[in-house]
Amino acid sequence: MVNDSGQLYTMEGIAAGLVMLLTAYLILSTTSIYTPGDTHIPDMQLEQLGSDVLAMMDTPDTDGTKSDLEIFVNDDNSTGFEDMFLDYCNMMASDTDTLHMSANVTYRDKDDQIKEHLLVEPDETWTGRESAVRVTRWVQLDKQTNQMRPYGSRAQAVLVEVLLWRA
Repeated sequence: MVNDSGQLYTMEGIAAGLVMLLTAYLILSTTSIYTPGDTHIPDMQLEQLGSDVLAMMDTPDTDGTKSDLEIFVNDDNSTGFEDMFLDYCNMMASDTDTLHMSANVTYRDKDDQIKEHLLVEPDETWTGRESAVRVTRWVQLDKQTNQMRPYGSRAQAVLVEVLLWRA
């Protein structure tokens, strides 16, 4: 014998299903989704970190002495520059970060031509597709008697550019 109670249970089931679907839609639509447009936030943090590290390296220990950055650039000491830069970058309270870098120096040669000198070569993790940031710092080099340095012997300001990325 067929009565109306079967139809009532069917309508109640459909209404409950619609309420569950609507609830799931509301929950998923209110969840924040990380979009490619938001990738600038970690890039800004990485850029600030690199800029702070260059500023730390450009601060002399005492008044009247040269900064570590000026010494590394003046002596063309790529190993010392890379070690100190990555030590400062990867320094964290609990764990280390996996940052990589390359660096070059832009200067004016004796013929007033703008040249670039590769100070630190990129390591094997560099593919060219990384989300890298560029940080720069001007460094004032004093007149030197050393004719072997790549920037010449005259006093000048050179631009140190560091490319920084996570691998």
